[in-house]
Amino acid sequence: MLNTPEGYRSGFVALVGRPNVGKSTLLNKLVGQKVAIMSDKPQTTRHKIHSVLSRNDAQIVFLDTPGIHKPRHKLGEYMVDVALGALKEVDVVLFLVEATGPPGSGDRYIAEQLQGIQTPVFLMINKIDLVKKEAVLGLINSYKDLLPFAEVIPVSALDGENVDRLIDTIIRYLPEGPRYYPADMVTDRPERFIMAEIIREKVLQLTSEEVPHSVAVVVEQIQERNNGVVAINAVIYTERDSQKAILIGKGGSMLKEVGRRAREEIENLLGSKVYLELWVKVKKDWRNKMADLRNFGFMEEE
Repeated sequence: MLNTPEGYRSGFVALVGRPNVGKSTLLNKLVGQKVAIMSDKPQTTRHKIHSVLSRNDAQIVFLDTPGIHKPRHKLGEYMVDVALGALKEVDVVLFLVEATGPPGSGDRYIAEQLQGIQTPVFLMINKIDLVKKEAVLGLINSYKDLLPFAEVIPVSALDGENVDRLIDTIIRYLPEGPRYYPADMVTDRPERFIMAEIIREKVLQLTSEEVPHSVAVVVEQIQERNNGVVAINAVIYTERDSQKAILIGKGGSMLKEVGRRAREEIENLLGSKVYLELWVKVKKDWRNKMADLRNFGFMEEE
């Protein structure tokens, strides 16, 4: 832990919500750069990722948790365990919901999990850019019946509306404490993990419903060559031969497009030229096999 001035505040904040409500988008907006992958597919986030916002007066460590949902395989069980476990570790919980509709069964389930915890819970109504303000007011009343919220803050993770207000409000709830991470650090995850997540994001964005959630990405080798180019070898694992065929595409077209998009973003991340080589392999039913989940890094936080 690093030395901090008197009166410095710091603490941990968990983002929870059902899948696809915009947790990763909000997290990226809060810390000011991309640290979590985004797609329109549910359950995009699989790991608990620590992301850091540092100011002169405070440091907030955000935990972007996997969406809480009814699991259908061992990977799903792990993801929900991670999300619920995060509630025990933090100073503030942000319960993120959508402004585009009333509470659903998923929102009610999460509210039940939050019942009785001593941690302050903020109701975050996201996507207010998509609705009229009167609709947001009515929505607030329907959610207040589910849980006694410490704060209610409507936001737009997409355009940043009310994000500064949210940060200031969070800091008021944090205790005085140390700076846990260096001021220039935005995530506790290594570059290898971020690279793998970028590749997986491109798969999510480009493929149909049959493929996305069966995909895992492992960066096997990173090597800086004499000419300054960073050579990266990565394997995209999927569960069935038919999914492998989709990922490769006709004449390798899909894999080439995944690689092109991922390479451009990794080059921005590293600030150097990148040579990215991708392979696709089948590992049948890996989401239900503990050994595969461990090999892919999913069980490290247990």
